[in-house]
Amino acid sequence: MAEPSQLMLHNAASPAMEELLYFHDYAMTMLLMIGIGVSATLITITTTKLYNTTTTDANHLEFMWTLLPVMVLMFIATPSMRTLYLIEDPECPHITIKTIGHQWYWSYEYTDYENTTFDSYMTKEQDLAPGAPRLLEVDHYMVFPSKSLVRLLVSAEDVLHSWALPTLGIKTDAVPGRLNQLIFTSMRPGMFYGQCSEICGVNHSFMPIATESVPVDYFEEWINIIQQL
Repeated sequence: MAEPSQLMLHNAASPAMEELLYFHDYAMTMLLMIGIGVSATLITITTTKLYNTTTTDANHLEFMWTLLPVMVLMFIATPSMRTLYLIEDPECPHITIKTIGHQWYWSYEYTDYENTTFDSYMTKEQDLAPGAPRLLEVDHYMVFPSKSLVRLLVSAEDVLHSWALPTLGIKTDAVPGRLNQLIFTSMRPGMFYGQCSEICGVNHSFMPIATESVPVDYFEEWINIIQQL
């Protein structure tokens, strides 16, 4: 859970988020090196007496300042494409969950089971239990098994929404009339929170995403309870 004065990204709870964290650190290192190089060049130019002020042609210099940006882009693009393909790698999921965005709540349907559809509304502030996160707590969590491949089908009923879960490193648009797909897994049990990441109206800030990753046996028990409601 986020705490005051924290920096950086959430702790990774999925292989996809781990890859994104590695790429973030790598890209920031490259940007730091570029910043240091540009700063050193500017300082050198502004503090050193300029020789060759009459030079009108510098083919080698022009070649280098064209080649270096290309090399930098290649060094950044290669791990970026690798991470993208790892995240989007289509594998056979163990369970499929369909989520639909509404103004302003989410509904979930477990397509592999019967009678497992429910809506998820934000819990009002006056109804929060002690210690519950404000603007993130909901009345019904999306529960899924940990260490299992989960396929999430995302759509919307009215306007554009966006289903995002930073701890798992996943985000996709919920578009009316269109079905988008996410495949993810959680490496550990826990509660993970997100929010709608597409401005969707006056109550955009009040449609949180709350999920719970549980062991497979607990998930089966939860499914049985939901089916009996």
